[in-house]
Amino acid sequence: MLSSIEKLQKFIKLERERGFDNRAVVGGLDKIIPGWESEARSNRLDEDFIRSIVQFLEQYPQLDPSSREAAINSLSQQLINPPAPQPLPAVLEGTPEPIGNSGELSPAKPAAERLPAPERPARPEPPRKEAGLDAPLTAARGIGDSHARDLARLGLQTVGDLLYFFPRRYDDYSRLKPINRLEYGDEVTILGTIQAIQSRETKSRFGEITEAVISDGTGTLKLTWFGKQYLTNRFSAGMQVVVSGKVEQYLGRKVMNRPEIEELEREHLHTNRIVPVYPLTANISQRWLRKNIYNTVSFWAPRVPDFLPPSVRANLKLLDLGTAIQQAHFPTSQDTLDQARWRLAFDEIFLLQLGVLRQKRAWQAASARTYSVDQDWLDARLARLPFPLTGAQLRAVDEIRADLASGRPMDRLLQGDVGSGKTVVAALAVAMVVRQGAQAAVMAPTSILAEQHFRSFSRLLASGDETSPAVLAPGEVRLLVGDTREAEKEEIRAGLADGSIKLVIGTHSLIEDPIVFKDLQIAVVDEQHRFGVAQRSALRAKGSSPHLLVMTATPIPRSLALTIYGDLDLTVMDEMPAGRQPVSTHVLHPLERERAYQLIKSQVSQGYQAFIIYPMVEQGEKEETLAAVEAHARLQKEIFPDLTIGLLHGRMRPEEKDETMRRFRDREYHVLVSTSVVEVGVDIPNATVMLIEGANRFGLAQLHQFRGRVGRGDAQAYCLLIPDKEDELENARLSVMAETNDGFVLAERDLEQRGPGEFLGTRQAGFNELRMANLTDVKLIEKARQQAHHIFEADPDLSAPEHALLAQRLEQFWGGGRGDVS
Repeated sequence: MLSSIEKLQKFIKLERERGFDNRAVVGGLDKIIPGWESEARSNRLDEDFIRSIVQFLEQYPQLDPSSREAAINSLSQQLINPPAPQPLPAVLEGTPEPIGNSGELSPAKPAAERLPAPERPARPEPPRKEAGLDAPLTAARGIGDSHARDLARLGLQTVGDLLYFFPRRYDDYSRLKPINRLEYGDEVTILGTIQAIQSRETKSRFGEITEAVISDGTGTLKLTWFGKQYLTNRFSAGMQVVVSGKVEQYLGRKVMNRPEIEELEREHLHTNRIVPVYPLTANISQRWLRKNIYNTVSFWAPRVPDFLPPSVRANLKLLDLGTAIQQAHFPTSQDTLDQARWRLAFDEIFLLQLGVLRQKRAWQAASARTYSVDQDWLDARLARLPFPLTGAQLRAVDEIRADLASGRPMDRLLQGDVGSGKTVVAALAVAMVVRQGAQAAVMAPTSILAEQHFRSFSRLLASGDETSPAVLAPGEVRLLVGDTREAEKEEIRAGLADGSIKLVIGTHSLIEDPIVFKDLQIAVVDEQHRFGVAQRSALRAKGSSPHLLVMTATPIPRSLALTIYGDLDLTVMDEMPAGRQPVSTHVLHPLERERAYQLIKSQVSQGYQAFIIYPMVEQGEKEETLAAVEAHARLQKEIFPDLTIGLLHGRMRPEEKDETMRRFRDREYHVLVSTSVVEVGVDIPNATVMLIEGANRFGLAQLHQFRGRVGRGDAQAYCLLIPDKEDELENARLSVMAETNDGFVLAERDLEQRGPGEFLGTRQAGFNELRMANLTDVKLIEKARQQAHHIFEADPDLSAPEHALLAQRLEQFWGGGRGDVS
């Protein structure tokens, strides 16, 4: 590949052969400035030398032929012995080392003499733009204020943002084919000579059409563009070009519509390579963005400091960071693209793992009050339960018991499928603490779920007999939710402050400022993915190093659990209570909806109830999806006129939702029509049918949560899935629901198909930085965890000199390291 100096010499030679007519390049020599300047910087030529060349090329078109000849001869002499390339400057966070206050790079050698500029008044040189990855986009050449405002809509504010703005896909135009071997549907690159090119008006809505014919000696191919008449000024007959696109058919002939085309001598960004395709916004074209990202990457990627310690790079044979960024944008081959993406994905998971390890270490460094439990007391409590615990429940109790006696704050995630018995385990954990006089808090995401917990915990803790007395008196367990009367709220707040209330169950109101605990020692958070990091931190702050138990009924694949919840100790409850019947699940064709209605009528006639779930609240203008609000009226009037049907959706006020659920629980409604707000935790033992309309619009994990709302009693329960249209792929995906009731199997499939968003909820710290990492790649995650543990064990504070850049990057990745990253 020619260097920037050699390319310039080639242009000069051609210009001399043409008699200095300024036609060596179509449009004039000054048209090569953007591409040549970027390439010269990537070759690390002296900055003063580059600016002198650019000034020469800008002024050349203004000269008469005799002055052009003298200027070309002088330039040719200078190019015989150009200044040596600069060494890479010392950089920190990608910022060139300044000298004085100018902000210019320290030159490796004295600047070369300026080329003799043609005689004309010198223009004042514009001031240098701010350097550094944190500099605004306008610091990058070619990006002005207007384009910077447009790019801001893509979330791009700085030069660094542009470096890490990776393509959404790639078009592989690296395969070359002669014209006589082209096949319909080929996406290829062709080298050829333009035989003819012209624009003409058409009567169609497309307006002016530009057509060209190119030949490569084996055949000819017609090219067509609409609305691009400027191409006739840029290209002319006889020019050699590179064309990339898809071969199509028109009137029996092979053609290319709207192909990319470039001159053969130029740096190919849009053709003859693996071409990056970026997300766009209004007023930003793909070619413009690709060119400007190329300029930015060419200059800045080699200057980005690599924060990964050399030992990690060597162990895993990783590309250096600068090369990875360059190849992720403009790969030279598929192999280097794969290597680049793997390196960048590794960085993200590695930093994520270091963050959760740091959080776990900080949490465990604190001391906590110990709560030892003798076996006789525990056996007596277990004996009072109306059912024996499963092996998984007993293991969970043993792990929690060990945590509470360890002297360190418990920080455990209790992950169990729908109906696996997490509530009983959590109640026993609370009992171990409050029996010794301390306080406990249980926080749920909704009022209806908080009320459900209140009934369960009261039944388990505030009742007893002679062999196993109640752990708490009825008045020591209280419920605090949004619609609790103000007088009662005051009473509860006072009881928590003076210690007379031992257990409070509520929603987000538990972390509000007026609430003060006398001695909060354990906090239980249910459905963790519904709570943000700040909410968990606020709850912790209510006590002095309280023990923390997090519960979730969302089965989380192991790869994701290791990544998202790496700071928590994990307990998986993968065993269902004996005697519980699996829910019978069926995927129905949309035309079989009447069968579902008949099943509902049959179950209601036997005294049971049913859910019907819809994916939207109201009908969109172009949507065919049934909506809950509209369907409720139709079902009541046309399908179930003799039944009472309730309606539940997210736009109702909290008190309205709670009232609707109470009436359904109390059997005032036979059928409840609902949107996805019914997903979490609601316990209606009498419900035996779950009908889900538009089932293809929900993830498998979410569908499994819906299914868990039924089958909580002794009767056989049914889950019916109806996609909103006949689609084999979607139906095949939903058939997995019919194959298994195992939430963990479904969660793995969901992660593969839909990505991690279903599982993240508001646990977003660090995950905003994920651009390359695929959280289904267990091999990558394991390698990143292994390396993170190795670094952390040797240098947990990252205080060693070789870890200075890593420590700095870790703080940036986690948003400055503020707050609880768990």
